[in-house]
Amino acid sequence: MSLDTKSFDNILSKIIKSESGIKKVILVDRTGLTIASVSKFSYFPADVDGIGAIASAVFCASEEQGKNLELGDLEIVTSEFGGGKIFASSCGPKGVLTLISDPEINIGLIRLILKRSGDELKEILDEFLADIPDTLDSGLDLSDLDSLTPD
Repeated sequence: MSLDTKSFDNILSKIIKSESGIKKVILVDRTGLTIASVSKFSYFPADVDGIGAIASAVFCASEEQGKNLELGDLEIVTSEFGGGKIFASSCGPKGVLTLISDPEINIGLIRLILKRSGDELKEILDEFLADIPDTLDSGLDLSDLDSLTPD
């Protein structure tokens, strides 16, 4: 199977068309880098990369809280504002799916959409990100700095 971002765009497009109150859908990796996004309204102002990065950070921080408290796997992080809601959910160990919606959105329906889409995205994310190591090694040994002396 040949993977590219069009595979993600197709799934995200299906998500955004599934409920009239969904304004934007963003898929990011766990480091916060945007993989794909779709928007229902071209005039809807949003810094996709910034929103995705923050959503990933909030999701991962909440996930860590749950682990420390032994609460199990995190399902969804919901942020409710006067003008809308932001939902973030896991797409396996490598991705976070974020939805931005109207304030009146049916939360039960969003939970179902996130669950189904997260499972579908997990499969292709695992393959898409297979060559990316889980931990990054900069190659820098900080003990080398000890031997440096100022001029």
